[in-house]
Amino acid sequence: MPGQNRRQFIFNSLGFLMLPALPVVAAGMLSPTPSQTAGPFYPPDLPLDDDNDLTRVAGFDKPALGTIADLSGRLLDRNGNPLNGLRIEIWQCDANGRYHHPADSGRSPVDEGFQGHGHTHSDDRGRYRFRTIRPVHYPGRTPHIHVAVVPDTQNAFVTQLYVANEQRNAWDPLYRRIPVDQRHLVTAEFKAGADQSSRTLTANWDIVLGINAI
Repeated sequence: MPGQNRRQFIFNSLGFLMLPALPVVAAGMLSPTPSQTAGPFYPPDLPLDDDNDLTRVAGFDKPALGTIADLSGRLLDRNGNPLNGLRIEIWQCDANGRYHHPADSGRSPVDEGFQGHGHTHSDDRGRYRFRTIRPVHYPGRTPHIHVAVVPDTQNAFVTQLYVANEQRNAWDPLYRRIPVDQRHLVTAEFKAGADQSSRTLTANWDIVLGINAI
């Protein structure tokens, strides 16, 4: 099942079920990143411009609204070994709280300058990088970014990344389902970069799959 059809099958098969958080592993091994639901807004059709910069859309002059953020980190197995060449996808609402999805019935305008979904592949050191916006809240949810790792021959691993020190985390129903001692595994600080003159935030977050190797 190649290309988009295969990816859509993977996410359709996840439905709206809450995947259980993976258990903490033995001493000396990394704790795997807890999995979470894909939610209802994974795009039915990926955008034509689907690179790892969600703040610029080909053919549209204006950049995305919101606070620009560079999200980077590593994709690792639970022994700390880098996982190379795996597809990583992110999707999130725009600065107006709207997903680029036909089922989103929000009243705010859609930001056409925001890509909505993007992808990249981990390099030989397991590294990945996205340019996106600091996630914002919308009714019923704290700010978050949906993340998926899609191996060639396995089902997608799906989770959500949350913003450290965000007060809305305390009442978010999906965040609260994560065991307290594992919440730091799906939380990152979005902070000002070393260049204080830049308005771009940076966030670093490692994704640990609950495997020894792929």
